[in-house]
Amino acid sequence: MKKYLFIIALLSCIGCQSEYQKLLKSDDYDAVYEGAVRYFDAKDYYKSYGLLEKALPAFRLTEKGENITMMLAKSYYEEQDYLMAAYYFERFAITYPTSTQVEYAYFYSAVCYYNVSPVSTLDQTYTEKAVQSFQLYINKFPNGSYVKESNENIGKLREKLEEKAYNNSKIFYNLEDYKAAVTSLKNCLKQYPDTKYREELLFLTLKSSFLLAENSVESKKDDRYDLAVDDYHAYIDEFPNGQWAKDAEKIFLQIMKRTK
Repeated sequence: MKKYLFIIALLSCIGCQSEYQKLLKSDDYDAVYEGAVRYFDAKDYYKSYGLLEKALPAFRLTEKGENITMMLAKSYYEEQDYLMAAYYFERFAITYPTSTQVEYAYFYSAVCYYNVSPVSTLDQTYTEKAVQSFQLYINKFPNGSYVKESNENIGKLREKLEEKAYNNSKIFYNLEDYKAAVTSLKNCLKQYPDTKYREELLFLTLKSSFLLAENSVESKKDDRYDLAVDDYHAYIDEFPNGQWAKDAEKIFLQIMKRTK
């Protein structure tokens, strides 16, 4: 009995596969569309988007075109092909700006980029794209259904970008390229003034400025010590009892000895 059931199931799969292959080769675009809808409703998204891709050119300028484009976006999304899904959600939003589903399309195009945003140590192009897309959604739908979620996601993404900028800003310090370190650390502070790493970045800026002055030619030492003093005040005025306050005081005293 098990053997017969297996054969029946196998023949059924072959039959389904044959139907799908026939539709892929068919010039009957109404049948292709109907087949795509059946597969979509059955949550067979792989077959669904294969047929939808075939049907879309034939129905692009009809009412079915709107439905096909949205089903394509959703099918790729369910298959976790987020970049293709983002493409079709964006295409939907541009092509059908008056659709009742346009808000959904804008939001989910951003969600797609959110889903491909990598860890902070990797390139953050898609993280930045996700932030831009969520912000675009909020700008277009300030009272939309997904505004709260969009703001929460932007917060998470910005934390990742902040982490990336923080790690990048310390690269030159670790390489002992103190001139470049001062620039990168200050740029990070300028870009993220409220960063949770603010105290550390201010202290590393001071230390980099001091070490740059220490290793400079005589003609540049005084000016660079003066800049280090400015960085000392920037740190100590904000964090007089900070984690590195004692180290900052030691650096300041050394500068005073050097510049007497």
